[in-house]
Amino acid sequence: MKSAGILRLAYKLLVNDKGKFAALLTGITFAAFLMVQMTSMFAGILIRSSATVTNVGASMWIMDPAVQTAASSIPMPDYLLDAVRSIDGVRYASPLYSSGALVKLKSGTYQQVSVLGLDDSSLTGRPALEQGRIEDIFADNAFIVVNDAEYPKLERPGIGTEFELNDHRGVIVGVAKVASFGLFGVPTLYTTYSRAIEYIPNPRFTLSYILVEPRDASRVREIKQAVSKLGYLALTREEFDQRIADFYKYQTGVGTNIMLMTIISFIVGLSISAQTFYTFILENLDKFGALKAIGAKGHELVGMILFQVTFTSLTGYGLGIGLCTMLIGFARLRLPDYAAVITFTNLGLAFGMVLLIAAISSYIGIRRVLKIEPFDIFRG
Repeated sequence: MKSAGILRLAYKLLVNDKGKFAALLTGITFAAFLMVQMTSMFAGILIRSSATVTNVGASMWIMDPAVQTAASSIPMPDYLLDAVRSIDGVRYASPLYSSGALVKLKSGTYQQVSVLGLDDSSLTGRPALEQGRIEDIFADNAFIVVNDAEYPKLERPGIGTEFELNDHRGVIVGVAKVASFGLFGVPTLYTTYSRAIEYIPNPRFTLSYILVEPRDASRVREIKQAVSKLGYLALTREEFDQRIADFYKYQTGVGTNIMLMTIISFIVGLSISAQTFYTFILENLDKFGALKAIGAKGHELVGMILFQVTFTSLTGYGLGIGLCTMLIGFARLRLPDYAAVITFTNLGLAFGMVLLIAAISSYIGIRRVLKIEPFDIFRG
């Protein structure tokens, strides 16, 4: 029999029973939807958790070896900055202050904020501005606010808006835009390093990070070794991102919970599709037996089943992705700080799991069909 005719027959046989076809499609669609949704939420959390690293944009970060995330900085002694600047291969090194603070708004309410203090001389890591001039950060009491999903929590301050920070007067001189929003729902303020350590109570050490630009990529290893001898850790931007991701994957409950939900989604999709497809095969045994009786080979029947499962799986996968995309898009319209992000890794993982569901379902059906004897079919 011609392969085109066999596949056309397989398609008609599949869609003829609309109830079974809809059940198959529904199982795989929701399995793909849940798998992509769960992994997209996790991907969004990982991207948001590295927001400070992304927005500052430094090539290398020097920190205390115990630091796990950008938000959990451990103060380092000031002499370390001069020591790093003296390392051969360092083009420049700048201090960065990072801490939390409580500000009092004009309405009298209080709001937790994250304060980043930039090097007074170079402003390394400064954000791009939507309003204002970066030079105004050197004015008295000057701060720059980030216009992100948390911006409304500060009552949408414009240039000239005043607030209090530890009984110090603060004035907004610029509104910035950043590449990545934060994870923890806290607005971000930028100011100079000297003003940050003046306004916010600190221990005797105030240096959160040292931002380093190597002379060229070949010097990175040399810088790492020199910093290690000083008792501290030097990481490239990518390595710091990975360190933060590993922390959320393996040292918090986030990674475990998302993994369990993904596995549950896979099991649900597998159980629904495998059971429904097996029922479909049982109800169409007479048709497969008739095909075998008129000369259809075993491999042709296997091809029919593989086509049916593949067609259903890919259709369900596409519908699941579309449903997930619509949900994430709608959620972002309503919830600006919604973190889910669909990545190629998420899509690839879901695709692989859908293929596994298809393989197991088809295996169950193929075993049953290959055991058909046309004599038994016609005798019944």
